Amino acid sequence: MSKSDFRILDGGAGSELQDLGYNITGDPLWSAKLLDTNPDAIKKLHKSYLEAGADTVITVTYQATVEGFKKFLGVTTEKAMELIKSGVKLAREACEEMPNIGKDRRVAGSVGPYGVFLHDGSEYSGNYVDNITQQELIDWHRPQVTALLDGGVDMLAVETIPALKEAEAILTLLTREFPAAKAYITFSCKDGESLCHGEKFADAIQKVMTSEQVIAAGLNCTHPSHVSELLDRLQSLHTSKPIIVKPNSGENWNSEVGWFGRGESSSFEDHVSDWINKGATWIGGCCRIKPRDIKKLTEYVKKDT
Repeated sequence: MSKSDFRILDGGAGSELQDLGYNITGDPLWSAKLLDTNPDAIKKLHKSYLEAGADTVITVTYQATVEGFKKFLGVTTEKAMELIKSGVKLAREACEEMPNIGKDRRVAGSVGPYGVFLHDGSEYSGNYVDNITQQELIDWHRPQVTALLDGGVDMLAVETIPALKEAEAILTLLTREFPAAKAYITFSCKDGESLCHGEKFADAIQKVMTSEQVIAAGLNCTHPSHVSELLDRLQSLHTSKPIIVKPNSGENWNSEVGWFGRGESSSFEDHVSDWINKGATWIGGCCRIKPRDIKKLTEYVKKDT
């Protein structure tokens, strides 16, 4: 396997910004708040991952929704759309302002699940899809997807999706209204077999990979101890598209305090070689994966591939 097969994605955004001293814990907009209050902090974040070796940066728009901005910032729809577009601009500027060392740098526009707006942790269960129609999900995601594509992303990063129903709704939106758009889709999983909502991971990957608009798929915001087993379940698919791995650090989530308890026994770097051997070619991190982790990943890929 050649180095050209790999893409190194960035790591956690909100958790890293919080560690850098930006007070976003408990805010319903989380890191997206800084698009309005401190855009320079977001550009600094992107540059830290680029410096660590990432060749794909993901916009800080996971919780940047039009309804969220209107509700919690009191802005107009037009202003909310501009804030989402600004996330693309900041990521692009960070790429352009960093020394180019032969990397094909790309900007992926983060599209989070509907559950992030609910601000109740339901993005880690997906239970809300049982009480919402596919058309309602399509209508919900349309403004954010529109703003990101208008902002000029290279691809959409449809991430931390807990239920297949929501992924299918977003793909229906793309097929009907944005047929030229490309996206990758990553699911959040609760164990070594199933999405957080309960569908089989392998079945979900197989279904989304059939879309010509999906250029890669895999998992994110999943405990690293589950990743190898999840990858094992994809071996029979024989897909030619890249498989993405973007786990969290292995910490636990509590809505009162956030992520806590990083386990030394589940350190990110200890698993990378196994994930590569099992077919992962786009690798990065999610919550609590930091620039130092991405740097170690970069060094490993340079050395052993």
